[in-house]
Amino acid sequence: MNAALLYPFILVAGVLQALGNSMNAQLRGRLVNPWLAASVSFLPIVFVFATLFLVMPTPLPTLETLGKMPWYAPLGGVAGAVAVFGGLAFIDKVGAGPFNGLTLTANILASLAMDSFGLFGLQGGGFKLMPWLGGLLMAIGVFFIARTTADKGGDKDGGHGLNPKLLYPFIVVAGILQAVGVVWNSQLRGALVNPWLAATVSFLPVVFVFVLVFLVRPTPLPTREDVSGVRWWMPLAGITGAVAVFGGLLFVDKVGAGAFNGLLITANLLTSVALDHFGWVGMKQVKAGPARLGGAALMVAGIVLISVF
Repeated sequence: MNAALLYPFILVAGVLQALGNSMNAQLRGRLVNPWLAASVSFLPIVFVFATLFLVMPTPLPTLETLGKMPWYAPLGGVAGAVAVFGGLAFIDKVGAGPFNGLTLTANILASLAMDSFGLFGLQGGGFKLMPWLGGLLMAIGVFFIARTTADKGGDKDGGHGLNPKLLYPFIVVAGILQAVGVVWNSQLRGALVNPWLAATVSFLPVVFVFVLVFLVRPTPLPTREDVSGVRWWMPLAGITGAVAVFGGLLFVDKVGAGAFNGLLITANLLTSVALDHFGWVGMKQVKAGPARLGGAALMVAGIVLISVF
């Protein structure tokens, strides 16, 4: 199949991922405890994928496919969840703009590196100038969008006495692991054959970690008034965002990590700009000014270079 035919599905996954992020933000606000909110968000994902696997249990992996599975493949979900943890722990200290800008830029550049050098079992394409130029344009676009978000957020507390820049290396690592997790999930799917089984195995460790942390740190807890404010669509945030992970399981080996993550991130950020501009899904309204629109245009140009060349 022509890889370009998969691009619309990846773009839809990016749109849903942005919606899932906004829905998760609303869920966290209502449930107060971020670990409880994360557990509530991720548990339905495992339930859905496990149910689909029970309904469609074939094909099943063989001893041969399992024997070829890299030891790190089942950790794809955990690698991707590092960025979720980073958001929970640090976004209030460094601001949403710098956090998203650093993670997404690291994601883009790591994806291009994996494609160029054939890391983690990908077919290496060698260094190509145009895709890296596209990655640079996307990074600049992310900077302009994130910078505008940071200015609007007005976070001036300096990280509660901690220099926010000291957290930047961890945030960059989180972005790299987010890109790596997509590739590991693809390899997990190749080993387990059945995509529903692979998705279940990928998300189970993530749910275990979030539930364990919540049990260790069960406070603060939401009040009855907080819980009554939970809308029916808020607990579906994880399932909405999981479409992107499932897309990675199916498509990243066909289109390449750079094109997949570039398309996903572009659709994600453009949708985020629209959500902020119109104030949808309970988001605080932030009008899309010249900096945001210019950043969006640079991202579109960047993904064209990555995808075409």
